Amino acid sequence: QLQASGGGAVQAGGSLKLSCAVSGFSSDNSAIAWFRQAPGKVREGVSCVDISDGSKYYADFVEGRFTISSDNAKKTVYLQMNSLKPEDTAVYFCATNVGYCAAYGPYYYGMKYWGKGTLVTVSS
Repeated sequence: QLQASGGGAVQAGGSLKLSCAVSGFSSDNSAIAWFRQAPGKVREGVSCVDISDGSKYYADFVEGRFTISSDNAKKTVYLQMNSLKPEDTAVYFCATNVGYCAAYGPYYYGMKYWGKGTLVTVSS
């Protein structure tokens, strides 16, 4: 089970930190990814982390504004989002599957387990 939290409403230029709590299975050899889906748009991969070695991956549109991290003791993955833009407005989801982020391609297709999303709203 995955549970995303930390969404909210901020103004452009602001920051939010999302959390994804993992429970019910071992995430030690898993890839955990963040996705988002804006109204009327397809879901897109944002970032991914390999729990085993901490390797991190980001979508091009992140442009250095977001940082993914993991706390294995707490079984939680975070997404620190800075310099938020109105176009970052979306429901953000976390998802996981065994293996490494690179195996799922640049868009992290193939994640098997999904949590409910958390809404991020960025106003101009």
